[in-house]
Amino acid sequence: MRIDVLAAGKLKDGFYRDAADEYAKRLSRYVKLNIIEVKDEKTSEGASAHECDLVKQAEAKRLQRHVADDAVLIPLCIEGKEMPSEEFAGFISDLENRGESHVQFVIGGSLGLDESLKEKGMMKLSFSKMTFPHQLMRVILLEQIYRAYRIKNNEPYHK
Repeated sequence: MRIDVLAAGKLKDGFYRDAADEYAKRLSRYVKLNIIEVKDEKTSEGASAHECDLVKQAEAKRLQRHVADDAVLIPLCIEGKEMPSEEFAGFISDLENRGESHVQFVIGGSLGLDESLKEKGMMKLSFSKMTFPHQLMRVILLEQIYRAYRIKNNEPYHK
């Protein structure tokens, strides 16, 4: 399986980079993982709704350049489907069993994802109704993908 994480913005803090690198290393025995970062937009304090929409549209345009026609696209957003880790592992297994060999998860910038990208997804995925920093969300996503592969291979993992 080839898994891409398309993300608006770089991991600026070392502890996020270290955690993401560790999960990427762990995942390398299960999948071919690609992290694709695009420039995120600066948003001024007190930006209007219109300005926020423009920021999300600019980031979506950059992310869209990396969306592959052959990939299952899964945008991460708060209104997406929530599932326990075991169900997520089953979802990944189902994709593989259907012959899907390329999955792309998309993480927006600090304002989230533009609707244009959300609509293109096979399904929207949420890890919580809470809001997380987009840098932390990348680490959480990588950890859950790693956990999914441990579960589906009947390998022990901390519960």
